[in-house]
Amino acid sequence: MSDYRLLINGELVPGDATMDVINPANERVLASCPRASTAQLNSAVAAAKAAFPAWSARPIGERKQVVNAIADVIQANANELAQLLTQEQGKPLGDAIGEIYGTAAFFRYFTSLDLPVEVIDENDARRVEAHRRPLGVVGAIVPWNFPMILMAFKIPPALVAGNTVVLKPAPTTPLTNLRLGELIRDVVPAGVLNIITDVNDLGAALTAHPDVRKVSFTGSTATGSKVMAGAAGLLKRITLELGGNDAGIVLDDVDPAETAPKLFQSAFQNSGQVCIAMKRLYVHESIYDEMCEALAAIAERTIVGDGLQQGTQLGPLQNRMQYERVKELLEDAKQHGKVIAGGTGLDQPGYFIRPTIVRDITDGTRLVDEEQFGPVLPVIKFKDPEDAVARANASPWGLGGSIWSANPARAYALAEKLDAGTVWVNKHAELDPRIPFGGAKQSGLGTELGEEGLKEFTQLKIINIAR
Repeated sequence: MSDYRLLINGELVPGDATMDVINPANERVLASCPRASTAQLNSAVAAAKAAFPAWSARPIGERKQVVNAIADVIQANANELAQLLTQEQGKPLGDAIGEIYGTAAFFRYFTSLDLPVEVIDENDARRVEAHRRPLGVVGAIVPWNFPMILMAFKIPPALVAGNTVVLKPAPTTPLTNLRLGELIRDVVPAGVLNIITDVNDLGAALTAHPDVRKVSFTGSTATGSKVMAGAAGLLKRITLELGGNDAGIVLDDVDPAETAPKLFQSAFQNSGQVCIAMKRLYVHESIYDEMCEALAAIAERTIVGDGLQQGTQLGPLQNRMQYERVKELLEDAKQHGKVIAGGTGLDQPGYFIRPTIVRDITDGTRLVDEEQFGPVLPVIKFKDPEDAVARANASPWGLGGSIWSANPARAYALAEKLDAGTVWVNKHAELDPRIPFGGAKQSGLGTELGEEGLKEFTQLKIINIAR
């Protein structure tokens, strides 16, 4: 596909301008795609607003049928969508296929949920009911690291709940979302789902639009604070899934050889471009050297390259801005720690950085204190587990974290003390559509996934009846 269009009110339309999308594996233009204007944004919101009364009045079972039909389309076109996803995002094709099938599964999950009337109290004097009503137009803003699966955190619960949506993908990864819009054009009623693109210049207008009742945003903490400010004027609902600097804490009873591959995967999946990736690793001093050596060995044998090439395990960074930022953090880390694997790019075009392990580094350095969002892992030595937890908690972020131990009870006791939205024991970064997900501190506001995630797209309405 090379002819991309916006989806506004059931019509595939060109943008009022165009923009280039770069393949991060070779730095060449992959496609020219539409760029929406403010007028087109307003048209998309108007279409969603006009479609809301009929869509919200449909029985929830009919709305679920439409959401399931979208999942059918995604699954039927999985190979095409995955190829496109790899080319615009950079991830290996196998990972892209997994993301596409996961997207379909997330859509289907939300069709398994209902929003029944709950009776809070019933007696001779009164009956009190809790109803869940749709909000109206939802603005959904998704980032570039997982353009499809993170879209599936937002679109299916919004639609099942009876809302209509304006979706805005990231400007560096808009193509898979646009292609999906074309594929489902005849599946979704006109105006119920609209897809527009920009160069990061329409987010503020979408967030502050008076006809948008809720904004669901996934991205950086800095941008999330702007979304919150933009929504404040009208007190509209917001869900923010923001940055993280997840810590893994490895206790002294862990077998480094057995655990290192799991830690490596937790840190380097999608070249570290995962909000809940393990971004700093605290290892007990008694096994520190052995663990560093095991991680370095894995890093050195990992195959980095174009995601379309067979055998590639890690692709490039998704865009030049992120690539330059990670290189900057890496250069700073070389002044404060020791690089024992990686630390270089590839001798070819593309935003490649080999998986990098940095040891003999500690808190107070940029690589440890900041979110790198790339394939560079600092490994920090500790002696006292309580001190490691305190250091992990000192971060302004609190998205996730993990404790690793041969003694689950010992790990659980420390997990209770980690200040994060999700804490894993002997694993990290597991997401399941049935399990609520959200961040603590500056890592976010509100909840996605699970029944709680569905309810985030509703207004609680109490009906209190005298008898």
